[in-house]
Amino acid sequence: MTDVLWGREGWVGRRSETRVIDTDVHELMTSERDLVPYLSEPWRGRVAATDGWGGIGGFQYSYPQVSGVAMSEAVTDNGSPAGSSYEMMREQLLDKYDMSAAILYPAFYPSDLKTQPEFATALARAYNDWLIENWLEKDNRFRATITIAAQQPEQAAREIDRLGSDPRFVQVALPASSSEVYGREFYYPIFEAAQRNNLVVGFHQTNHTATAVGHPPYYIEWHTNISQAWQCQLVGLIAHGVFDRFPGTRVAMIESSWTWVPSLMWRFDHNYRSLRREIPWVKRMPSQYIREHVRFSTQPMEFPEDPKHLYQMFEMIGSDEFLMFATDYPHWDFDSPHHVFPGSFPKDLRRKILFDNARSFYDLAL
Repeated sequence: MTDVLWGREGWVGRRSETRVIDTDVHELMTSERDLVPYLSEPWRGRVAATDGWGGIGGFQYSYPQVSGVAMSEAVTDNGSPAGSSYEMMREQLLDKYDMSAAILYPAFYPSDLKTQPEFATALARAYNDWLIENWLEKDNRFRATITIAAQQPEQAAREIDRLGSDPRFVQVALPASSSEVYGREFYYPIFEAAQRNNLVVGFHQTNHTATAVGHPPYYIEWHTNISQAWQCQLVGLIAHGVFDRFPGTRVAMIESSWTWVPSLMWRFDHNYRSLRREIPWVKRMPSQYIREHVRFSTQPMEFPEDPKHLYQMFEMIGSDEFLMFATDYPHWDFDSPHHVFPGSFPKDLRRKILFDNARSFYDLAL
């Protein structure tokens, strides 16, 4: 795997000068049938049957891209999906970049199922058991995300409680959905259970995340516009009072980009001054909740023509703790810790983003 230097003036490739925690690494199954040993009936037969269930699927993979959404180096020789080989991940990511920890985030999304919520709950539990046996037990650098089926919040809370005492699990997965507002009271059991188990709630796009105009004709449209989904989820969490009801809630916005955050805080604060009577349970300015409770991943990192502008956007947010490093392995827009920052980012800040912020936010014992 090659580290590609950004060719514009001010973007200087350098080896990372500190320890590294990667907050967005995707492990994959070879197929959904990997879950069969971890399922009971009636669900086992539905997944095991060769002419049965066809998987969750999603529109993202209908775009004809070379290697799909994977970088070519991570494509396996045997035809299994990129990210399904621990040995390749160890060589290409963990060892190459001397990772202190890698936080796994599933590329399997039972919360996307629109039918049979009981089946979705069974799939989530089976996936977590598969993850423990096939990934967590192979490398002590792995930390993991609990997969849930948000369609059944009470059952999701039980799954969080089942695994929450395992220190290898540090996060709960929720989709950056374009059709659900996860801040609504209906989903409170998920946030209550996450707080009870000292777990972060991580929002990430799924194969069903759409833009404000749905699923556009071109991948470049989708990939440019999907930050809208995280913006809507963030506004919903605050407006529906999640952080007031559960003050220990910690939220990670993963792969959302982050340069949109200053303008959203300004607009949300301005509207709150005028419209806060509508949401009297929200006691503080929205920007305060964001700085205190929410973190963002570096990937995808924007690359302005003038790299000083990126640092200026960072300063506008008003916190040096809000950003955490991520590679997005094994996907095509992978970011190396050696070359992710422009020279405008001070050395001490690079260290915080590469290691300190994630260690503190996820309460990692390394």
